[in-house]
Amino acid sequence: MAVGRFAPSPTGPLHLGSLRTALLAWLFARSAGSAFLLRVEDLDLVAARPEIEASHRTDLAELGLDWDGEVIRQSSRRPVYDEAIDRLVAAGRTYPCFCTRREIADAAAAPHGEHPDGAYPGTCRGLTPTEVEDRLAAGRPAALRLRAEGARVAAVDRLHGAVAMVVDDFVVRRNDGVPAYNLAVVVDDAAQGVEEVVRGDDLLPTTPRQVLLTRLLELPPVTYAHVPLVLGPDGRRLAKRHGSVTLDDLRVDGLTGADVCGLLAASVGLAEPGRPVRPADLLDRFDPDRLPRRPWIFEGARPPA
Repeated sequence: MAVGRFAPSPTGPLHLGSLRTALLAWLFARSAGSAFLLRVEDLDLVAARPEIEASHRTDLAELGLDWDGEVIRQSSRRPVYDEAIDRLVAAGRTYPCFCTRREIADAAAAPHGEHPDGAYPGTCRGLTPTEVEDRLAAGRPAALRLRAEGARVAAVDRLHGAVAMVVDDFVVRRNDGVPAYNLAVVVDDAAQGVEEVVRGDDLLPTTPRQVLLTRLLELPPVTYAHVPLVLGPDGRRLAKRHGSVTLDDLRVDGLTGADVCGLLAASVGLAEPGRPVRPADLLDRFDPDRLPRRPWIFEGARPPA
């Protein structure tokens, strides 16, 4: 048994890619007889909207997905994240970073050995206390970066196998004071007893960072399964430009929640195309090892005849 979760950000409606990930995360957990949790990742209070959170719950329920226990919101957990960051600071594993996005992009464009493209090159790592004070006095806001110390970190993914990379010095608190995603998600998964993280494979490159944080904070390790994305006919990540891609859109087109569930199930070989199903119908036939490894190209959906 492995407790699972789905953790959307309430900044826009769920599209078919997010809904398919939610369905798969639910199937991973429920097929193992385990709990399934819903978490709201609303740390960005400027972009997060209550009405979007409400629409997410409605869409998941209409699809036939349920969850256990209280829905946790990250916006209510800032003290917990701050405590975790304080532990990293006390251990000497952080430093202030004053780089702008443009400066980071320009510096990261150069090759950096084993680091992946876009890795932070450590520009602010060697600043002296006086240099830090001067920048703060000049009004430059500072983010807080983890001192990764060139650690090469391996993670084992259920679909992708072993993934290892040298972790760069990544942000654990943004320069506006908001805890960063990688920090918050690790702390939350541990607090909620999440044992298996199922999410889109676009997040696979962030996993070694989260594994490193888990070790440094002495939290229980989790297992991972990064599932393929949904792409539009142009090969780009699914978005509104591709037409009817949300449950609201498809409802207008004449599809029910069961129709959409069937569409998503068919995309991973769990149902016949065009047949409405409910998630519970899929439990007996669900086998994580038989899931596709390639993206699903969504070219539109038609209502049942």
